[in-house]
This record gives sequence, structure tokens and C-alpha cells, in this order.
Amino acid sequence: MANRHTIVLMQASQNRASRTFMDFDSLSQAMDGICGLYERKLKEIDPTILNLTYDIADLYNFIDGFTDLSALVYDHSIHAFLPYDRQWIKQRMFQHLKKLALK
Repeated sequence: MANRHTIVLMQASQNRASRTFMDFDSLSQAMDGICGLYERKLKEIDPTILNLTYDIADLYNFIDGFTDLSALVYDHSIHAFLPYDRQWIKQRMFQHLKKLALK
């Protein structure tokens, strides 16, 4: 699943105008992109932080803070995007970060 085109759909608030998306070449890049969103938010809250540290629960709370968050992942076998929900994203995020920690 590593090199599958992934589109992350998100809605930050109840306002429909807050809907947006991020487009990535791979699932791994999509997970990094979500982490990057969270890290930018942390820096907005406290711009003096030099080294960001957080745990998976903090990241899950950030993910749960979206009104809507889902992913469309391209499946080469059927030549179509398959939809995945927030819970799936959280599971993939855990696997992604675990793999990074083992490097």
C-alpha cells in the first residue's frame, strides 16, 4: 500500500467552506502530511517551541477534532479510489509512526 496515490479529504469545522483536500503520491506521504498539519498547528499555538514532541494520543485528538476526515486510496487492481474513514486513518497512522520509530 506504500505507493498508492492518496487523497485526504478534510473538513475543519461545521462550516462547509472549511472543506479541503491534500493530494499525495503515496499513503506514507499522506500520513506525513497529516503529521505536518498537526505540527504546524502546534507551532501556531507556541511559536517559541524548537523541538516538537507529542504522542499518538495527541495526534489522535487532533484527527478527531476534524468535523470530517477521510482518505481516498487508489487501488491499481480495480483502477479506482477506495474510501477509508477516520478510524482507518488512525490505524494507518499508528502503523506508519511505528515503522518510522523502528528505523
